[in-house]
Amino acid sequence: MQTALIDSVVIALAAYALGSVSFAVVVSKLLGLPDPRSYGSNNPGATNVLRTGNKLAAALTLIGDAGKGALAVTLTALYTGESAAAGFDAPLAGAMAFFGHLYPLFHGFKGGKGAATAAGVLLSLSLYLGLGTLLSFGIIVLFFRMISLAAIIAAAFAVFWAWSLFGMAPITPVVGAIALLLVWRHRENILRIVRGTEPRLGKKKV
Repeated sequence: MQTALIDSVVIALAAYALGSVSFAVVVSKLLGLPDPRSYGSNNPGATNVLRTGNKLAAALTLIGDAGKGALAVTLTALYTGESAAAGFDAPLAGAMAFFGHLYPLFHGFKGGKGAATAAGVLLSLSLYLGLGTLLSFGIIVLFFRMISLAAIIAAAFAVFWAWSLFGMAPITPVVGAIALLLVWRHRENILRIVRGTEPRLGKKKV
């Protein structure tokens, strides 16, 4: 029991450290772009990096942020031998990688909003869970043209999909915690949505 607890703590800390690598900051620095925390939404994420006009940087940021969430879950499942969806440590690792992205140790605890990292975590925990959530995200983007609104609604659907697929297995409360944190990080977007000032895709600012 004690050994298992120590393993879980080490896994959680390692996943947090992995999640704390902000690919928006790292990629921007490598490609000679300004720090993404200094322009636009000041959010170190792929959407804000895209504001520089550098699509490669935005793509690398998206892949890196999603990949670190998936890597945390996958490596943990391989190490413990547990199913990513049915075990405890893999969902824990995913949650801690996500938390690391929001509050990164290496970047002054000022991180992104977590949509890409959450997607990587969900897809690696369960393909069906991840695809269901991404489908929800895509439908909202298609109809409302708002990335933030899509992320918020997809977070709620992620909890629904987790509960439908796995009941009250550890993965479900973990997905719930990720969803709550993601919504919290989008609180300013929620206010803008309510006010009708949230930007839409394809609509230029006047």
